[in-house]
Amino acid sequence: MIKHSKKVILGAVFLSLTLTGCNEILDEEPRTSYTVDYFSTTQGLNEGVTALYRHLRSLYGNGYYMSNCQNGTDESTWGQSADGNFKELDMSGNGNINSNTFPTSMVWNSVFPYINTANGIIEKGPTLGISESLMSEARFFRAFDYFLLVQTYGGVPLDLGTGELAFNINPSATSVRNTVPQVYSKVIFPDLKKAIDNLPATPRVTGGVTKNVARLFLAKAYLTYGWWLQNPNDIPTYPETPRTDLDGHNAQWYFQQAYDIALTGINNPGPYALQSTYYDLNVGSNDRNSECMLYADHTQSSSYYNESNPVGLGSGWSPDNFAAWMQTWNYTNIKSSTTTNWNPVDIKSSVQRAATQPLGRPWVRMAPPIGVIKNTFADKTNDSRYDGTFVTSYRGNWDKQGTNLENITVMYNANNLPVHPGEPILSFLYDDSQTPSYPKSTDATYNNGQGLSGVGAGTLSGRADWVIAPNGISRMVFPGLWKIGTYRTDNGNGLGYPNAGLTRPFNVAKFSEFYFIAAEAAVKGASGSMTARDLINVIRARAGKWKFNNAQNVTYVADNSAAMVAATPSTITIDYILAERSREYYGEFYRWYDLVRTQKWGEYGASYQIAGTNYGDHTPQTVTRNIQKFHYLRPIPQSQLDAMEVSAEEKAKYQNPGY
Repeated sequence: MIKHSKKVILGAVFLSLTLTGCNEILDEEPRTSYTVDYFSTTQGLNEGVTALYRHLRSLYGNGYYMSNCQNGTDESTWGQSADGNFKELDMSGNGNINSNTFPTSMVWNSVFPYINTANGIIEKGPTLGISESLMSEARFFRAFDYFLLVQTYGGVPLDLGTGELAFNINPSATSVRNTVPQVYSKVIFPDLKKAIDNLPATPRVTGGVTKNVARLFLAKAYLTYGWWLQNPNDIPTYPETPRTDLDGHNAQWYFQQAYDIALTGINNPGPYALQSTYYDLNVGSNDRNSECMLYADHTQSSSYYNESNPVGLGSGWSPDNFAAWMQTWNYTNIKSSTTTNWNPVDIKSSVQRAATQPLGRPWVRMAPPIGVIKNTFADKTNDSRYDGTFVTSYRGNWDKQGTNLENITVMYNANNLPVHPGEPILSFLYDDSQTPSYPKSTDATYNNGQGLSGVGAGTLSGRADWVIAPNGISRMVFPGLWKIGTYRTDNGNGLGYPNAGLTRPFNVAKFSEFYFIAAEAAVKGASGSMTARDLINVIRARAGKWKFNNAQNVTYVADNSAAMVAATPSTITIDYILAERSREYYGEFYRWYDLVRTQKWGEYGASYQIAGTNYGDHTPQTVTRNIQKFHYLRPIPQSQLDAMEVSAEEKAKYQNPGY
């Protein structure tokens, strides 16, 4: 009973998509809207199924949803150019999350139209000859959306206006929220179980859902619900309801189910498998690999299929993939000189904006706290995941500019030493064992903290690259995100299209998470053929294998698996699993949900360190956050409350407490 226009109820946001036969791609046909009559045809339902895949683009790859999932946690804080969409979620005194906060409203405002589309497919499918396998794709997405909702807001409506889980074609101005156990028991669990029974083992279309995709989310839903039933830190739920399972099971039963289903997924992988190295998993040239089970897809070959111009100015809005911009600082301000005199006319930007995985479009909206670099990724030698996550070396590419710099073969950089295209211009040091000489206010070249580097970076004797140590990371200058960065094949010898939306898929689900789910369930008491340590060591052994070193930009083959496994503690705890999850999935929209599930957010997000918003500021500040228990649920969006034609008292009861 949520108020939507008929156009939105049917899931036709911008365009509908057609799914045909056993094609290897999702074939798209633009439409202004669905009609009720059209949705009562076989073709209409087929298009509705494809729209369910399309709607992943509303959230995954969207930089504002990234803020919802990471800001305020130990993974991210706001960057120098942030506005309220990032500062409010930081919980550190620069605004407060409320019903008008945009990023926290995104799940609610994105998924209900597609839930209704799924309802229609499931309801009308049998009479129109739609196979149960195809309807199970709709069941999967209905469960997927409700799982997102219940984790984000608590209990949510199952009735969109014509009865629970029924297709609705009429706008409704009232709404009633179901409880958390009702949402899990009535839709998430049964839909995913039926999807497992009826989906194929291999995807019908590239990136399509399968038995194992459904297993992954059922295992994760069981794990999450087990935590909810147990409620170790007395986190409130809403609507208020006893922590009692409607089917009579206890938390331990659900942890065991999560473990068993995850192990079934591991032992029956189908077309999925771990990549041999972390680099292989994340390098753009290997996108859509066997470890990536579900993704919001994009393409550089067609505006039609991409839903945006792949060579034009990116919109900074879905359906574009632009999340990588959020944690990209303005590296184009790094300076070198064409002569050793450093006259103003000689000073140039030696790192140009480019459509390459380490660079891309700078927005400076988010930054990693210092603890991420020093603590989460403490091992940067054996473990390949720091190198496979962050950009730590910004290299000269001025020769690709194509105007007045392409003929310059050498520039001068730190310590007035020469640098050439492809060589490091600025590097982030791995640790604080060396203290760079940063610009001082007494220096003639201080330039408001910028120094000769243009970005306040320091020097180390004998090095031609500017350097910044971990303790010097600020809201202005920080390691960028390599793993989700720009990748294209049409740059030629130039800089390409760095301002366009990314045309890479954005991963939603990975095969590796089976191991983490099973390990977490094992820590919570589940048992089986693999211990938590066995499971985590599969991931850690892979992390020890190197194929390429991004920092050095060279092929580097090493196998540190034995050292990684030996360093794993004998007793695995939830804290250790959370640390491993951050190393594995940093920057991929997992963290807030991981910390809320395990009820660790208040502990992990309580404080962090980072320097300020100016170039040359390398003094860490300790920032304290104010995370209350009611914050573990996001507020119901004000737009939903405004659309409901009910009393003020009823609206107040509809909102989550504390907001």
